[in-house]
This record gives sequence, structure tokens and C-alpha cells, in this order.
Amino acid sequence: MPTPTEIKYRKSERTLSVAFEDGTAYELPAEYLRVYSPSAEVRGHGGPMKVETGKEAVGIRGIEPVGNYAVRLIFDDGHDSGLYSWKLLEELGRDRERLWNEHLERVAAKGTL
Repeated sequence: MPTPTEIKYRKSERTLSVAFEDGTAYELPAEYLRVYSPSAEVRGHGGPMKVETGKEAVGIRGIEPVGNYAVRLIFDDGHDSGLYSWKLLEELGRDRERLWNEHLERVAAKGTL
């Protein structure tokens, strides 16, 4: 399992920087992290993933460690129920372009921006 060596939020850019012990590093926008929250609220309680829109200006107001395996991100829109494991953060970084394009396709199919 990948282990981060640094997790840092840059408020002015609304971007979470995550560096891992293998040398990989990712810049993850708060909007992207909010859209892909691992919470049941977003993931659909077992059904299809909810299409999150209107999160362009969302920021992160807190980062809480959860054991030695995850962080809870507290967003300034009140959302705080997702636990971002090290594995999930690595996957979100590695697959960012594909996942973001999938999100944009879901938004377009829903007819909202």
C-alpha cells in the first residue's frame, strides 16, 4: 500500500498536494476530491454514484488523520463524511485525467453544469 510522506493543502489554489514514499506526487484540486468523495452520500449507498455539480469553488478547511491509513477531508461546503485512504489518494492521483473526464461525461449526460 502506498504511504504518503507529505499531504499539504494550498488554500490559494484549492489544491491538495500528496507525495508518496516511492517518489510519486499528485496535485489534486479540492473540487475533484469533493466530486470523488468516498462517502456513501456521494457513492450512492450501493446504487449509482451521485453526480456532484456546483463544486467549482469548494475548498478544504480541515484535514484530520484517521489512524495510519487515511485522512478525513473537511470541505467548506459542510461535507466531511468521506475517508480518503492512502490507496484511494494514490488512485485519484494516478487516474485523475480519466476520472475527471468520466465525471464531465456524467454531468453532460445529466444535462447540468
